[in-house]
Amino acid sequence: MMNQKDKLLLAYYGDDFTGSTDALEFLTLAGVKTVLFLQKPTQKDLDRFPGIQAIGLAGKSRSLSPSEMETELFPAFENLKSFEPTHFHYKVCSTFDSAPHVGNIGKAIEIGSEVFNQKVVLVSPSAPHLGRFCVFGNLFARMGTIGNGEIYRIDKHPSMSKHPVTPALEGDLTIHLAKQTEKSIGLVNLTTIEKGSSEVLEAVNDSKTEILFFDGFNLEHLKTIGSVFNQLATEKTLFSVGSSGIEMALGLDWKAKNIIGNELKFKSAGEVSPLLVLSGSCSPVTSNQIIYALGNGFLEIALESKAVDSDYQTEIIKNTVDQIITNFNQGKSTVLHTSTGSNDPRIAETEAFFIAKGISANEIQKQCSSIYGSVLGQITKEVLKVVPLKRILFAGGDTSSYAASELDILALEMIAPIAPGAPLCKAISDNEWVNGIEMNFKGGQVGTADYFIKVLKGEKL
Repeated sequence: MMNQKDKLLLAYYGDDFTGSTDALEFLTLAGVKTVLFLQKPTQKDLDRFPGIQAIGLAGKSRSLSPSEMETELFPAFENLKSFEPTHFHYKVCSTFDSAPHVGNIGKAIEIGSEVFNQKVVLVSPSAPHLGRFCVFGNLFARMGTIGNGEIYRIDKHPSMSKHPVTPALEGDLTIHLAKQTEKSIGLVNLTTIEKGSSEVLEAVNDSKTEILFFDGFNLEHLKTIGSVFNQLATEKTLFSVGSSGIEMALGLDWKAKNIIGNELKFKSAGEVSPLLVLSGSCSPVTSNQIIYALGNGFLEIALESKAVDSDYQTEIIKNTVDQIITNFNQGKSTVLHTSTGSNDPRIAETEAFFIAKGISANEIQKQCSSIYGSVLGQITKEVLKVVPLKRILFAGGDTSSYAASELDILALEMIAPIAPGAPLCKAISDNEWVNGIEMNFKGGQVGTADYFIKVLKGEKL
């Protein structure tokens, strides 16, 4: 138990690794000293970081079935609850990736409601800083998280509507979530949000539903939401669900009330070469980044689809490790990828392998994420034993969770911004070959075409 003066402002569980570093970034930039743990922390672990104000736990529930989520989330939530934070946030992707059979956000809400004994669970999906907007319950997302990409309703989004694991088939999030839980669902819409925190707080107190969504279109809306959430968190830990917009919302209100200091400024991290890129993403955004990198000095290794077959894994891992080491000895940055977009023939080959094994359609993508992710992590671990890498980039939310789990990392701290939602971090580990390595975790939709080059050079987009 922490002393009141040391009370954590917030603890969060991220449903994948890329999303977890997203929340880490916005807390850190707001001036909140935050550490992201990759395993359930103890008080002794927290004590390693004097002045800590917020903690995260990087998880992988987005790729789990409802029964697996129960096994994963109950102990994780109880662990974070034991530190008595003011807020507890179940952090999900800003595109609300989920389905009844995998990454079920409704199941996570049910578990959190029980653990935190909270009758009305607050859900805020908006992240305008990432081009994600919720209007009258409907989620809209920009193509990519920065720049001037076109904005689509999520079920019309060229990438998210075709997501290989959780395709967005419904734009109204209240309808989308109703397929994942029997809890009653309500909405505080824009007309109320526009009236300010007093009206929103009244709407929350008057709500007769068990889940309450909040619209949001801009930072002023987030500030209102943050004010309401803080007013509701005075007596016990407040449980909420949503994107990193929740960290942004709370940070805006904390700053207005002088609870935290000024936003932090970071210098460029500088160039570190060679760079290892591990991509398990099928996103067209990532595909364009791979193509751009190959045209600018990177070498590529296409991981064979046979890597999902245990009969071939040992040989493939060894051969891939040897090739990466050869590339690095020549000073060449390398992209190791499982696909170069949704039309890559390896996707069909992998699916055919699992179908032949009798794996159901609902299970295939989860198997892909876990096995490919684990193989990528094992390859990285073997490379690190030979080559003292200084910086690694993980692309793909689902696979990165499994890849990073292979590397014996205790925690991550942000050291520099690269792109909104994907900071450059420093790994903290008791293993000397991992400790201090700089790591960047990016979701499939994150970044411009030159993203890998920017990470190589340590430059902010």
